[in-house]
Amino acid sequence: MSTGSMAAAGSTGTRAWVEQVEKSLDKASVPPVAASRRSIYRVPACIKDDDPNRKVYKPRVVSLGPFHHGDPELAPMEEHKQRALRHLLRRAKANRPLLLQELVASVEEVAEELESAYYPDLGDRWRGVEGRERFLEMMVVDGCFLLEVMRAAGLHERNTGGDYAPDDPVFSHHGVLYVVPYIRRDMIMLENQVPLLLLQKLVAVETAKPPNSDVINRMVLRFMSPSPRLPPSGGLGLHALDLHRRNMLYGHYPARSRNEPGPDDIIIIRSALELYKAGIRFKKSRSTSLHDIRFWRGVLSMPSLTVDDSTEYMFANMMAFERLHVGAGNHVTAYVFFMGSIIKSAKDVAVLSRSGVIQNAAGSDEAVAKMFASISKDVVLELESTVEAVQQGVNAYCDKRWNKWRANVIHNYFRSPTSALNFVAAVVALVVIVVQTAYTIMAFYYN
Repeated sequence: MSTGSMAAAGSTGTRAWVEQVEKSLDKASVPPVAASRRSIYRVPACIKDDDPNRKVYKPRVVSLGPFHHGDPELAPMEEHKQRALRHLLRRAKANRPLLLQELVASVEEVAEELESAYYPDLGDRWRGVEGRERFLEMMVVDGCFLLEVMRAAGLHERNTGGDYAPDDPVFSHHGVLYVVPYIRRDMIMLENQVPLLLLQKLVAVETAKPPNSDVINRMVLRFMSPSPRLPPSGGLGLHALDLHRRNMLYGHYPARSRNEPGPDDIIIIRSALELYKAGIRFKKSRSTSLHDIRFWRGVLSMPSLTVDDSTEYMFANMMAFERLHVGAGNHVTAYVFFMGSIIKSAKDVAVLSRSGVIQNAAGSDEAVAKMFASISKDVVLELESTVEAVQQGVNAYCDKRWNKWRANVIHNYFRSPTSALNFVAAVVALVVIVVQTAYTIMAFYYN
């Protein structure tokens, strides 16, 4: 083919491509329906690369949903999931002999909605007739397993026992104490979620009456959080992680800031120890909401946070959800950014622990400092954040000369009773000298 013929062919091909793109412009402006239903995501490599071991995004004990279904290391729990299903069915067999069929039929009604909650889209394994049947089976088994785990945990809290054997490895008192905490931790993994719509459909069939959203929300929150609160109105939670996140962000507390920096100003965030030396006192907030961070008249109040082995998992997955889910906001990310900014070392953790802001159940203060350094790495803070306003107020306070002088006096001369007495004695001596000098001068002039 000559050069002219190739150019003509290329020109024809280009024109066809241009026409094709122009025809698709209207379609491109409307997002696919499934996109609005997405709420459960595979964490992309660009986020996982911040965690070399990728441990905070991967379940360790149980798979929930399709993303980790069939993982060999999670296989041991599959037997217990099947046992939970059979136990639930046996419990209701006398009154509901066809309960399993009803459960499957109810879940099948919303199968498309459940599938579209996952992104990226489910692969060939879950497509076609066989794939759909496999998906429904997995949803029913995983959903019933969660209902039984939450029920067993609730019975254990009330110390009433249950209908499982006393030596059951998962659903007995012993299992609730030693196995269920790991299941609870796996339930905060973003990749390891099932839509709460699934639980709502299963409970509706099991109880023969449709529960409202609050019933499902409360049931999940009682299991996920030691201090559950009904989240703000917004209907049924998307999944356990979303609901747990909303629970930690309940309420709204506007920040009080006295300083408005210019657009080119850079906010330098001091560590907790530096702020303490600058005269700022730390105080535990009245609530545990992550929104409740305030600065007022030299007092920085923050919610009390218990740091344990699951804290890193919780924050990392909540931040990944905020990053991937459009409209989720940036609130947990802003909190982590703030805490990572004021915690630079173990000494900063010690300062916050003394005031009750941090309850350290993770071990050493150094471990807590390393955790916040890890999860706050490369975090981006939204403009006009309430946390940013708090930082502005803190910096404005620290930059005032009177506050600097007062803090210097307090930390240098009032660190111990002995140093305080020495300082008072020095001041008294200075006053006596000044008075004596004044009397001497007055006597000289008037005599």
